[in-house]
Amino acid sequence: MHVHKRRKEVSDRLARIEGHVHGVKNMVETDKTCPEILLQIVAIRAALNKVSKIVLEDHVESCLKEAATSGETEQHFEELKEALSKLI
Repeated sequence: MHVHKRRKEVSDRLARIEGHVHGVKNMVETDKTCPEILLQIVAIRAALNKVSKIVLEDHVESCLKEAATSGETEQHFEELKEALSKLI
């Protein structure tokens, strides 16, 4: 089992993103302009990118470091490559 060092930070950011998505849904339901909605979607994407960066940093700092000491680097690098290919 992996312990995320920055779990609280990631969880808090995801909660804010969740609220932001709900706000955009309300904007659609109340007929806000398309540019206003698109601007908020851009903000959500930026927030998700930041969360992805935090999770990736956590992975490199803990999982890959641990893999290097345990000799399981190949498996961890393959998993990282697969995750990154889906993320990007």
